[in-house]
Amino acid sequence: MRFNIWYLASFLISITVVIPIAVVFTSFFEDTSNYFEILKQTFFLEYVFNSLVLLIGVLFLTFFLGVGSAYIVSFYEFPGANFFKWALILSFAVPPYIYAYSLFAFFENYGTAFTILKYLFGEGNYNKYIPKPDGMFGLVLSISFSLYAYVYILARSSFLYQSQSSIELGRNLGFSKFKSFYSIILPAARPAIVAGLSLVAMETLAEFGAVDFFSVNTLTTGIYNAWISFDDLAFANRISFFLLLFIFILFLTENLSRKKAKYHLEAKGGFKKKKKIRLFGAKSFFAFMFCFILFFLSFIFPLSQMLYWTIKFPENLIGFQVIELLLNTLFLVFLSSLVLIFFALISNYGNRVSNKKILNILSTLSISGYAIPGVILAIAFITFVAWFDENIIQALGFLSIKKIFIGSVLGLVLVYFVRFYSLAFNGIKSGYEKMNIAVDESAYLLGYSKRKTFFNIHIPYLRNSLLFVVILISLEIIRELPITLIMRPFNFETFATTAYISASEDLLEAAAVPSLCLIIIASFFILLTSKYILRENSE
Repeated sequence: MRFNIWYLASFLISITVVIPIAVVFTSFFEDTSNYFEILKQTFFLEYVFNSLVLLIGVLFLTFFLGVGSAYIVSFYEFPGANFFKWALILSFAVPPYIYAYSLFAFFENYGTAFTILKYLFGEGNYNKYIPKPDGMFGLVLSISFSLYAYVYILARSSFLYQSQSSIELGRNLGFSKFKSFYSIILPAARPAIVAGLSLVAMETLAEFGAVDFFSVNTLTTGIYNAWISFDDLAFANRISFFLLLFIFILFLTENLSRKKAKYHLEAKGGFKKKKKIRLFGAKSFFAFMFCFILFFLSFIFPLSQMLYWTIKFPENLIGFQVIELLLNTLFLVFLSSLVLIFFALISNYGNRVSNKKILNILSTLSISGYAIPGVILAIAFITFVAWFDENIIQALGFLSIKKIFIGSVLGLVLVYFVRFYSLAFNGIKSGYEKMNIAVDESAYLLGYSKRKTFFNIHIPYLRNSLLFVVILISLEIIRELPITLIMRPFNFETFATTAYISASEDLLEAAAVPSLCLIIIASFFILLTSKYILRENSE
């Protein structure tokens, strides 16, 4: 039997990605220090309760914002509709922790809101009238306005392809617009909405920067503090297990709830393209204002706040290493994208030509890394490297490898690889699903080897999928904070870590410049992404 190098390569890649994930799940059975027992008796229930409250609040608000905006731009024509259908995606450019900085700065005592009121109405004691959206409330707002676009994009895509025949059937039955929405449109879009909410849930439970800034104790901050404050990896891994259990129960419950349900309606006579309803008068104004306010609050507001601070405190520009931070950020983007694309391509092709059940199982496990918060993966990676170094490398008489993988760019890129492997793998897989297997068979008949088929046929065919994946990975790495914060080399900073360090030292004004740069760069990648999405989902 001929040796299949593609199968072996795909197998090894999947194993590599699965190892840190497996470390997290096996950590529950490890012995921990007394700190864990102390935590269980003091703050553990608070961590769980706060995580649950945060999750419910964010899911509720993102559902309202995402589904509401998607419904308006998908079903109605009004002034600005074509602008808002892509502009509403720009909220992705503002990570939750930067939104948190903006929210706090605007409403704090003698902050931006105070300055505006003073300019308009003169001197006055305005601080007692200005609300203070901090703590859990501010955290829910920060995460929701940053992440609602997950729900918006997927819900809009589903709404665009709903059949006009189904909608007309509801009208013929005497359904009002609200009843048609509730009984026909929303159920048909439920899988897409659930997928969007699932992404929001994972990102919410993984969020660290905004949670830490508002001093809300969640499982994520507990994990970070266990490692930083107590220097106890087993302790951190034990808390990580509970967070993963939290995520697992969440998705198991949802899957069971929709096990026997059917959400897609098949209209008789086939698919009939949906017609948009033109709005006039007050209804048109309401639709415009809903989308405008959402766009303003989610993107213009934090962008303006960071720009205002940058102009007001120009001294923060002095000594700001913008070129160095830009090069560091782009270097991580380039290197990580290259590694992810290369190995995800090989793994996908190995799955395609091998079709082995064990490989499919490993591939499924390997793409679960995105569901695991970055802080957990970073600590799991450090745990594995420390164990492998002490029990294998040094036992064989070799020099320690800790410095190679911990506190290095290599280690940082490897954790990025595990965290974002699912984006690369699934993005390329979606491209492969559009390529009939007959293409491969025809190439073999023409004398092409598997290698030549891969390089000469598959890669050119997948170029659009590869571009899309690169943009998504770039955006995620630009925004990523906890992994970079834990794994980066000494004095190796990015825009994200520089903004966080300044904010953690109560120097919010100094955080404005790196935050502004991050928003601008992320916006560039989002615009590229939005054009791709709109082209693929064009009406």
